[in-house]
Amino acid sequence: MTSSTLKKIFLVLAPIALIAAVSTPANAAAPARYITVSAEGTVKVVPDAVRLSATVTTVAATSKEALAANSSSAAKVRKALTSAGIAVKDISTQNVTIYPEYKYENSGTSTLTGYRASQVFSVVIRAADKAGTVVDDVVTAGGDSVQINSTSPFVLDASKAAESARAVAVKNAKAKATSYAKLLGIKLGKVNYLNESGSPSITPPMYATAAKAESDATVVDLGEQDVTVSITVQWAL
Repeated sequence: MTSSTLKKIFLVLAPIALIAAVSTPANAAAPARYITVSAEGTVKVVPDAVRLSATVTTVAATSKEALAANSSSAAKVRKALTSAGIAVKDISTQNVTIYPEYKYENSGTSTLTGYRASQVFSVVIRAADKAGTVVDDVVTAGGDSVQINSTSPFVLDASKAAESARAVAVKNAKAKATSYAKLLGIKLGKVNYLNESGSPSITPPMYATAAKAESDATVVDLGEQDVTVSITVQWAL
């Protein structure tokens, strides 16, 4: 075989050998390795606001008279609220109703006794420590026509608490991932991603009460609420 023929064969076989070398499993990219953990961070915070629900209700002989009397009482309550420093934007009417009232006899008959008009207020008290005073002012202004439905402490601005909860969540996630890495005899690499699951959740207390203190002034107990952040973090290995 001449040298010219050998040269031609070599030129044909060389690309085939190169393709085989590139496609061997030994040269394939190693699979990505990572560890993914979920964690929560919770901090306790004292509520900075109170939501007050109050109903003004009046009974009169006609629906017109009932509504007029109720509007008069509601105006007094509204004035007491604004005098206590509650902004108009924080006072909202949830419902206005008028309906007949009957007296029912044992015989099964009923007699119309009048008409009841009601107006339900929802009030945001931004100075939580003044909530008890506001409750007293509302009752004084509306008298027996006022019913206090509920006083609910809540966190008006949870941004700072949420930031603290995020720090706790990241710390917990890193501790969990480090623990797994140690058990597996490996080291954590860089963070591939961090995902926060939804918005920070706020857990209100089971009960919020308004009670009389020794001074006979109403005190709204604020308690504490939990602000929780849930995250998922993935580290490369």
